[in-house]
Amino acid sequence: MKKINLIICLFLMLSSTLYAQKTFTLSSSTLGGQATKNEEFNGFGCTGKNESPELSWKNAPKGTKSFAITMYDPDAPTGSGWWHWLVFDIPANVNELKSGAGNVKANLLPKGVIQSVTDYGTKGYGGPCPPPGHGLHQYIITVYALKTDKLGLTADTNPAVVGYYLGSNTLAKATIVAYYERKK
Repeated sequence: MKKINLIICLFLMLSSTLYAQKTFTLSSSTLGGQATKNEEFNGFGCTGKNESPELSWKNAPKGTKSFAITMYDPDAPTGSGWWHWLVFDIPANVNELKSGAGNVKANLLPKGVIQSVTDYGTKGYGGPCPPPGHGLHQYIITVYALKTDKLGLTADTNPAVVGYYLGSNTLAKATIVAYYERKK
């Protein structure tokens, strides 16, 4: 009887592992829990390298036709947060952006991928640059699995409109959060 119970237990554990649903996941090999001078913006009083982190994702849901990525700081003292990066129309067969891909001039993204205007007023990645002494800010980086291959927007589209289109086309999303602070 003990052998039968053991066999049943092993079968149940194995079958639950085999059939466990894989979740849509975002990760970075260059960005940990804290942003660094590599990611920090170069401007607005900041002197960082303004280099976007490497990002990779896996287990996108069935039906994904494209991806988008955003980076947002809800702690910015603006009343509406701060949009640091908006990238969309990433083909469904892409599952990684190399470090520095947010530099529009570097052409590290596949043809047709759009990086629209941020709250800095520029296109592409604009890294963390919280006011000195304002404390830790969180930088929410999200990848969206979308049900459309193109959002139909341009590089001049503002963050609120991009967000609206993302919201109405999202199948799933995955997020990582990094923190950054500038001392006085």
